[in-house]
Amino acid sequence: MRPRGWFALALLAAILASPGAMAQQRSLSPRIGYLYPAGGRQGATLQITVGGQMLASVNGAYISGRGVQIAVDGYDRPLTQRQVQLLRDRLEEARRRLGGGELPAGSAARPGRGGLLAMMRLAKEAGITEEEIRKLIEFQRNRSNPKRQPNPQIEERVTLQITIAPDAPLGPRELRLLTLSGPTNPLRFEIGTIEERRESEPNDSRSPTEIAAPLPVVLNGQILPGDVDRFAFPARKGERIVVATQARGLVPYLADAVPGWFQPIITLYDPAGREIACADHHRFHPDPVLFCEIPTDGTWTLEIRDTLYRGREDFVYRITLGEIPYITDIFPLGGRAGASATVAVKGWNLPQSRMTLTIPEAGVTQIGIQTDKMASNRLPFAADTLPEALEREPNNTREQAQRVSLPQIIHGRIDRPGDADVYRIAGRAGESLVAEVYARRLNSPLDSRLELTDAQGRVLASNDDSEDRGAGLLTHQADSRLQVTLPATGACYLILRDTQRKGGEEYAYRLRISTPQPDFQLRIAPSGLGLRAGATVPFTVYALRRDGFDGEITLRLKEASPGFVLSGGRIPAGQDKVRLTLTAPAVRLSEPAKLQMEGVAVIEGQEVRRTACPAEDMMQAFAYRHLVPAEEWIVTVSGRAPLGVSLRPRAGSPVKIPAGGTARLPLSGSVSAQGGRLQVEMREPPPGIAIRSVTVERGAVIVEISADAGKVKPGMQGNLILEAFREMQPAADGVRPGAPPRRTPAVVLPAIPFEIVAPVGDGK
Repeated sequence: MRPRGWFALALLAAILASPGAMAQQRSLSPRIGYLYPAGGRQGATLQITVGGQMLASVNGAYISGRGVQIAVDGYDRPLTQRQVQLLRDRLEEARRRLGGGELPAGSAARPGRGGLLAMMRLAKEAGITEEEIRKLIEFQRNRSNPKRQPNPQIEERVTLQITIAPDAPLGPRELRLLTLSGPTNPLRFEIGTIEERRESEPNDSRSPTEIAAPLPVVLNGQILPGDVDRFAFPARKGERIVVATQARGLVPYLADAVPGWFQPIITLYDPAGREIACADHHRFHPDPVLFCEIPTDGTWTLEIRDTLYRGREDFVYRITLGEIPYITDIFPLGGRAGASATVAVKGWNLPQSRMTLTIPEAGVTQIGIQTDKMASNRLPFAADTLPEALEREPNNTREQAQRVSLPQIIHGRIDRPGDADVYRIAGRAGESLVAEVYARRLNSPLDSRLELTDAQGRVLASNDDSEDRGAGLLTHQADSRLQVTLPATGACYLILRDTQRKGGEEYAYRLRISTPQPDFQLRIAPSGLGLRAGATVPFTVYALRRDGFDGEITLRLKEASPGFVLSGGRIPAGQDKVRLTLTAPAVRLSEPAKLQMEGVAVIEGQEVRRTACPAEDMMQAFAYRHLVPAEEWIVTVSGRAPLGVSLRPRAGSPVKIPAGGTARLPLSGSVSAQGGRLQVEMREPPPGIAIRSVTVERGAVIVEISADAGKVKPGMQGNLILEAFREMQPAADGVRPGAPPRRTPAVVLPAIPFEIVAPVGDGK
């Protein structure tokens, strides 16, 4: 070991003598919590840090789209308290071998030459390497530094070398790490055309990071506890500066923080140090945006911090600063699928006030403006197949109500505070009517409220907020929806207003008025799966049903790589999700497979197909769950599954389990005769369903399944996910008495459909 001076060894002694910290539980799935920096410029080569957990087996990285190459440079993980204790034990053992006694006086502070030589000898005798010393020093510094709070979710770090081609498509990508356990969750990585800078610590009010290059520029940084970052930049009078922040846009949700994301606040100071503008949001978006026409030449200062002075490594931000094109509003918010449309755009530094586009198939896409040097931000734009019309003012009262023929989509605005738009509908008794607002989901600040009245003014139905689980990034579901059966024939009036009585040109909406249009969407979670060759893994598919559709949905792989098998691919009628399984091909794949799934249902006599959207089931602020959409469904297949247990359910119709009774489920395959007792467990069992016993009869494994009559009803359907393993009791050795049983290997069986039936002899 090369001497590093008295400080390192003194710190080492202090570490090894310090009391232990509490160990923290760790997740079993590889996950990433942040990328830093979270983007790069076309043609650049850069190094980024990825923080997460369970990343020790990282063997590659994957990014969506083309034009980007990634290599893994390294992996680092701080020492655990157990590892520190083991090093301390080694040091104590070396001390005993060298004659015992205490460390020389002063060795834990500033040792003299004798103490230094003694500590060097002790470390060498203990076999403590330079790398271990480095990690021990880091362990002590982090534990004593209030800005480095330990967090096992992001404590492991992987370094990536990223090369971006000069012609790589612009915009957001999804980056994942690949491990032996499978791919991680995706995080956003931006590719742009603008010069990029990283903060240089310290960069608080005393020494801001200087931005000497001409604007525009992208600023990258991290906010640690209590941290405040400042950037000084030159600006000239008349420049129309936009300060656009990405923080929550990079890391959508934090499970263990309130409000559940990094909430930045940005402040702009003039050359005299006076505060000119400040923002902690942009409309309803947590990521703030500032607009400023510079009134005087000089050096201006931009400041960013967390509103609550929180912080840690995953409080990552990107700030685009300069005269960049930025769209604040578009109108209309959508158009008819397959047609062309002219869209009015408003914002800052835009080269045009209108753009013409060909509307894609039904759904929501993102649109923006491309200039010679850079691209604007992008806003959502909706498409549907129903007839479309524009709101016609004045339509503020029942006497002025705009007549509507069903079905129709109306584009309008609550264009001033207190405004209300009224639509007259010719209703028929017994007819079902649906009215739904798309505004907040399409970037409008409108917080809508719908009210339906009859000709005499009696309220038939009203609604303020309606939840859409497909809008996974919205935490305030501010769009309204109502569905009502009309009690009588005659005119009825639909009134739309802003709940808070606000209004303006930006308060746009897209209003659907129609009879029910039954339909569905699908979400797959998680968006990445890792399997061993020939093995099976469970996952979940959610059905987002619309306008009363409650029929059965058949699931199947679409254009899948050969060898993948889907089991349990059916969402029963009336249910919103199903657990099913995917079985990998018998050979490993050298590259991740991009799979697609579609759902097929019969709606009003017509076959309807919908492609499933991958998603991550994310927690916000310890309690709330959101299905956050992802671009791709990624599956990795590594080496062969472990041998020993190979079971499959016998082919046939769904297992029929009597309510209050049991059913026998035979499994075929092979079970090795090597020691240990065969066990079968049920993963996430449906309420009321359990395994009563597992027996081996004439070489076949029989699983007896029971159904609690108090918790299940005849007609209930779904899938059972079973896992088989060997349970072995370690031999008593006097060192670990009562050690828990050891389980090996774990084998997940393909999903087994079931149905609850009436008890035998029940005449119902």
